[in-house]
Amino acid sequence: MNEPRAALELDDIQRGVLSPRPTPYAATYLVFRIDDRTHGRELMRRASATVTSAGDSVSPLGETWVSVAVTRHGLEALGVPRSSLETFAWEFRQGMAARAGALGDDGESSPEHWEVPLGTPDVHVVLTAVAPDPEQLAAALDRARLAYDRLAGVTEVWRQDCYALPTETEHFGYRDGVSHPAVEGSGIAGSNRSEAPLKAGEFVLGYQDELGGTRTPQPEALGRNGSYAVFRKLHQDVAAFRRYLRQAATGPEDEELLAAKIMGRWRSGAPLALSPQHDDPALGADPGRRNTFLYAREDPVGFITPGGCHIRRANPRDAPVAGEVRLHRMIRRGAVYGPPLPADVLEDDGADRGLMFAFIGAHPGRQFEFVQSQWMNDSVFFGSAGAKDPVVGSHDGSDGFTVPRRPVRRRLPPLPRFVVTRGGEYCFLPGLRALRWLGDLRD
Repeated sequence: MNEPRAALELDDIQRGVLSPRPTPYAATYLVFRIDDRTHGRELMRRASATVTSAGDSVSPLGETWVSVAVTRHGLEALGVPRSSLETFAWEFRQGMAARAGALGDDGESSPEHWEVPLGTPDVHVVLTAVAPDPEQLAAALDRARLAYDRLAGVTEVWRQDCYALPTETEHFGYRDGVSHPAVEGSGIAGSNRSEAPLKAGEFVLGYQDELGGTRTPQPEALGRNGSYAVFRKLHQDVAAFRRYLRQAATGPEDEELLAAKIMGRWRSGAPLALSPQHDDPALGADPGRRNTFLYAREDPVGFITPGGCHIRRANPRDAPVAGEVRLHRMIRRGAVYGPPLPADVLEDDGADRGLMFAFIGAHPGRQFEFVQSQWMNDSVFFGSAGAKDPVVGSHDGSDGFTVPRRPVRRRLPPLPRFVVTRGGEYCFLPGLRALRWLGDLRD
């Protein structure tokens, strides 16, 4: 086992691993296939000069950066030896399509319905550019293009443009990106002042994690200071979500209350835990207050924030659940794609809209997959049976949602599937030195 070092080597970690995205922002995902190993390695060499490090806090590019990630098939295409590949997390080696059963990607969300080439061996390299506005994003993409320009053996096979609004809301109308953990040694504060920073090894490979161990793919020159990234394109059926709330509610005020009970927050971002009776937009807009709360003392059984609501499933905080919560914390990023459905429209207009979801962490199995399978698509962890996350769960119309209350709980109608997976992949985010290592590989 590698001995952990005291401080994060920020100059070798891609900025996209630890840095929160700007607000608002625009982003683009580009997927490439490597057809020529020599050209793929040249892409890695060039990318090492394009990617901004987490230690570059005074970059002239400001809040604009590019991240480069590689899939298992990409590492194979670059010529990484099998003995090295076998030291990576097995979920990463299998790929997202092979993990569909565990992730709840069935029915409409099953891999045979995914956008081509997502979920296939043709996804090798994922380049993500992030900037505060479309103009700066275009400039970032121009700089990133230098990494693959005139490399005939590297082919762009997929692209997704996305954005975050100044309101920070996603298509269902909720403020997004509210919660993120603090990472020891990063210098970046977490959003919950009641939560102690997590060990760096939960998110960056080669450092001590919450269990006291380290995990580093080999050789160390490749694995250290890297991380795993999961990206998923999630289509949102906004019209169906609106119709469900409208039909289940007794009136406009009740509709907003139900929306809050399902999510655990009012649409403004104000949590039920801090504002249980009514929305508080000022609280929802305050990053210093809107996420600083716990459950165990004030709301152990979920009369205020239901145990089955989205945010309590995604992060049970101090509530007693199956599994140690700190072992399942994630860095989560989301970006909206597609045009908004006009307000008050209850019928689908046929446009593709949704969320580009990204997870960053060092343990894809006990972080992303555990949360997705055990907390989002099951309810054993909080003492119920069969119920799934009301917002993103893989529903089939057979189960509803229960709002705990006295003297009689409120049972909502069966839930349709509001979110459909359009594709995605497990990726490895190499450190900057590792990008150069990949570029210098020889047969």
